Amino acid sequence: MTHSDKGHYANKHQGQEIDEKISSLIKSKAQDNNLTCAAAHKAARELSVSPGDIGIQTDLIEFRITMCQLGLFGYKGGIKQIDPDFNIPSDMEAALDKANDDGRLSCLDCWNIAKDLKTKKIDIASACEIKGIRIKPCQLGAF
Repeated sequence: MTHSDKGHYANKHQGQEIDEKISSLIKSKAQDNNLTCAAAHKAARELSVSPGDIGIQTDLIEFRITMCQLGLFGYKGGIKQIDPDFNIPSDMEAALDKANDDGRLSCLDCWNIAKDLKTKKIDIASACEIKGIRIKPCQLGAF
């Protein structure tokens, strides 16, 4: 969604209905109609639903997802939180090259690589940015 779509997130999900149980938990974890990526994933675990389900319900109640754990969106000023000077370790470079699918890597793949390498998710995103790998899709459906 683009900046001009702000407040019209439900339009992405024509025909889908609000799930009161999920939306209630989202509302309890949100501040000022903003739900952080970390809180969204925590909600998914608590309800045993997919992060995508949380993302859809967040959109349907017109809340915004913020503070992407990869540092890609949802920060003040719209500035990515990645490190453009990050020094990519060789094992990370190899893992990214192996997982890279025609210049793209999913958010979930990034998380899995971070877990496997015991590194920060934001370091994976920084390496992807440096290597020109586009991260898509988002587990929450934000991009």
